[in-house]
Amino acid sequence: MPLRIGNVAIDCDDVQKVARFWSAAIGRPLDGFSDAGFASIGIHDVDRGDPAWLFEKVPEPKTAKNRVHLDFVDPDVAFVERLLSLGASVVAEHDVPGTGHGWTVMQDPEGNEFCVSRTVYSG
Repeated sequence: MPLRIGNVAIDCDDVQKVARFWSAAIGRPLDGFSDAGFASIGIHDVDRGDPAWLFEKVPEPKTAKNRVHLDFVDPDVAFVERLLSLGASVVAEHDVPGTGHGWTVMQDPEGNEFCVSRTVYSG
């Protein structure tokens, strides 16, 4: 059986702030329990089609670019504005010339990078 993504785990300093950001960004509620050290989204939904999201407090701050990051797809350019209103920031804008493919590199409130693409890139 091939691997599948079960959870997205995000290390953070302010667990509640980061968890609330991602809850609003992906449109899924936080689970009923959380504290300053841990929060989650969808952890008890065993039949979920989407991964659960886990937020865990770590002692060290983020200091470098993520080596792995999430890429989201939404053709509505207003989605980037919505993420900005939730506390994200824009790092860069990119376009692949002649393809119509473009994406925005963003950071969540604690600097974890992710991308929002306007199209699915097919090379």
